Amino acid sequence: MFKFIEDFKRNQNRKKLKDKHFEYLFEEDTSGEFVVFDTETTGLDPKKDDILSIGAVKIKDNKILTSQTFEVFIKNTQSISSKSIEIHQIRPCDLEHAMDIDEAIKEFLEFIGSRPLIGYYLEFDVSMINKYIKPMLGISLPNKMIEVSEIYFDKTIELIPQGNIDLSFDTILRKCEVPDMGAHNAVNDAIMTAMIYLKLTKGK
Repeated sequence: MFKFIEDFKRNQNRKKLKDKHFEYLFEEDTSGEFVVFDTETTGLDPKKDDILSIGAVKIKDNKILTSQTFEVFIKNTQSISSKSIEIHQIRPCDLEHAMDIDEAIKEFLEFIGSRPLIGYYLEFDVSMINKYIKPMLGISLPNKMIEVSEIYFDKTIELIPQGNIDLSFDTILRKCEVPDMGAHNAVNDAIMTAMIYLKLTKGK
């Protein structure tokens, strides 16, 4: 029943596609790859905040393909708060030669294709991408979504039933014994999330 509902929603989404060039987003993925991605934004409200950068990396055969990373910086008209700069280190001067958002989104879609997407707090990143592709293409991202914090929770709750489980990124990073790469830019966060995913799913 659940698969029927998912297929129905997917078909309804596909019918809304305005540009047939992007039909490939709905095709069955045969690459055997996953894409881990992250966005850096002006804030945490998809309705009013903008994307500053997108970073992504592919996984195949339990290996992170660091030679196939994706990174774009995006022109921004909003002011960037000092608090945001502290987190992602992106200053207005870093965006002087950045890409227009429509072009950046199109390049990102070409990179991900119909591959499953992995992320931490993925719902937020997907909401930010959907904010731009809905008016552009009429659809929302149709890719399968995999949330690492859910995998971590499911594995941890087996060990400490009814426990208070900390799902913060830094805690998951530490518990999975994944090295902190320092600067929390989009690409580094995507690579660290990829390492967390592989640690959590090893042996599956």
